[in-house]
Amino acid sequence: MACRALCPFPVDLSGLAAVLRLRRRGVLPGFGLSFGITLSYVGLLVLLPVGALVWRGSTLSARQLVDVLSGPRARAAFELSFGASAVAALLNVVFGLLVAWVLTRYRFFGRRFVDALVDLPFALPTAVAGIALTAVYSERGPVGSWLSELGIHSAYSSLGVAIALVFVGLPFVVRTVEPVIRELDPRLEEAAAVLGAGRVRTFALVILPKLAPALVTGFSLAFARALGEYGSVIFISGNIPGKTEIVPLLIVGKLEQFDYPGAVAIAVVMLSASFVILLALNALSARLSHGTPR
Repeated sequence: MACRALCPFPVDLSGLAAVLRLRRRGVLPGFGLSFGITLSYVGLLVLLPVGALVWRGSTLSARQLVDVLSGPRARAAFELSFGASAVAALLNVVFGLLVAWVLTRYRFFGRRFVDALVDLPFALPTAVAGIALTAVYSERGPVGSWLSELGIHSAYSSLGVAIALVFVGLPFVVRTVEPVIRELDPRLEEAAAVLGAGRVRTFALVILPKLAPALVTGFSLAFARALGEYGSVIFISGNIPGKTEIVPLLIVGKLEQFDYPGAVAIAVVMLSASFVILLALNALSARLSHGTPR
């Protein structure tokens, strides 16, 4: 009655009460049901397959693991996979930051086209990417022929593996860093310039500390993507055992030879090493996030 006396127009109190009840209940189910669905979904898709692999690996003896992992072919594959993945992720951090900065801070003709090209590795089948990269970087390709004249063999070498891993990992860095750059206040850069700081000093002391957590996250995503890459690498690498053979291809080769213990042993080591590296990178990213001044 008091509300009707004060308001000159009719008010739908029933609708307002329904909205308040909806906000009190929440749109999604309660925590118990949501948490149960989350655990079930993640458990079926992630925990169960990984647990089955670990259980299968636990049935192998220490002698079997040593025999499989101590071979020169396995060592060369691990060195190439982890080394090329780290190099590709580092290159993507540098050039991905530059691409994200240009797309965020500047407006130019064809910007949307360039922005769409960044996402192309997400949608392009890896086998198609491998064929395209081989056509470009082989000795008969437009770029590969020019590099071969300089004595650089890109295709069918470890360099070709790194090129393929850079291709598939670039979007992860760009899309991770881009929102952080968009939220940066340009007035901080202007204040640094007014105080006499140059571009390098402004970037190192003002911009980079705020971008560091996103850069570490982008590096970890690109690194993890590169470790598991298969389709785009097998075409451009040449798959030479001991030289250009990556760990996923070695696992497939052992499965084709019905060497299931060898394949499981390599997969378990790959899983353990990847988990430890990603855990360390995530811890570093969290530490940088807490240490970044707000």
